[in-house]
Amino acid sequence: MTSQDAHTPMQTDEKPLLKYPFKSAPARGTLLEVAPGVHWIRMPLPFKLDHINLWALDDGDDWALVDTGMRDDETASVWRELFANYPKHRALKRIFVTHMHPDHVGMAGWLTRKLGTRLWMTRLEYLTCRVMASDSGREAPPEALAFYREAGWSEHAIESYRARFGRFGNQIHKLPDAFERLSDGMELRINGNTWRVVTGNGHSPEHACLYCPALKVFISGDQVLPRISSNVSVIPTEPDANPMADWYASLAKLGREVPDDVLVLPAHNECFYGLHARLDYLKSSQDRALDRLEAALATPQRVVDVFTALFGRPIDESQMAVFGMATGEGIACLNYLVHAGRAVKTIDDNGCAWYRRT
Repeated sequence: MTSQDAHTPMQTDEKPLLKYPFKSAPARGTLLEVAPGVHWIRMPLPFKLDHINLWALDDGDDWALVDTGMRDDETASVWRELFANYPKHRALKRIFVTHMHPDHVGMAGWLTRKLGTRLWMTRLEYLTCRVMASDSGREAPPEALAFYREAGWSEHAIESYRARFGRFGNQIHKLPDAFERLSDGMELRINGNTWRVVTGNGHSPEHACLYCPALKVFISGDQVLPRISSNVSVIPTEPDANPMADWYASLAKLGREVPDDVLVLPAHNECFYGLHARLDYLKSSQDRALDRLEAALATPQRVVDVFTALFGRPIDESQMAVFGMATGEGIACLNYLVHAGRAVKTIDDNGCAWYRRT
């Protein structure tokens, strides 16, 4: 029996004591080697979460890259610093992107065209990214407006959504028209080592992680983060989806397929040891949030009414980006309870959804 076979999720209310082997992140425009041939790059983000981690892998005489950063002038400037600081004879051979969120895929089109290299993504991530980018210049569709009215948004919030609709394409460079497909269980040879693709769901459609048994390294993207939890949301194009069930299944899958002794390389925060403890905590934390939500539904609630029960604080329309993410995750949690028979949903005469526990 392997260590991953033996892993059984444990209920825990306490945050695990993870081990962080590196005292600090790499400085701007530099690389930090975290395992033989595996290098950490940190790129800026223009948000409260102000960074993303990228991973440069030695690939024989060349190198490969995992994730690219968001499309903006600051990220492009850091990329130019990296190109200036490191040997020009080493070509970027392959670009792997874990998933289609702009901080991960934003610079992929720019890099593939600039360096003449190929993009590798899972099929669902690539195609979903192309579809979302095609919304640029469109009016917000009626189905999306109905989706947010059903969630309890005010007309002011709806108008703000209309104004912001279609901006996804501005946060990424146009993707190349051809790509190499990553798929679950696929094995890649990189610098003489085998890296296995392990896909997950919930946070995004078909998120690709990379696991190297020989190096005991696991590039987790956004599927496992050490200090924050990943957003799991329902979006207007699939209003009755159950991504929280997919998220739970993915946590269990990672516990089965990836052993506990790996060095985890996440997209945000720091490299860490303690994968299984973190998976257990993420599951237990979500269990508790759903229990709080179910208790709050003793009185019928709209989506916008449940944020305090879920997140421990009220979230209002003054911060529309956060409000939108909270709405998506609130619906994901409510849909999970409805699918599990723990809650029921009704629509009133104004098209607003109300939820109550069963």
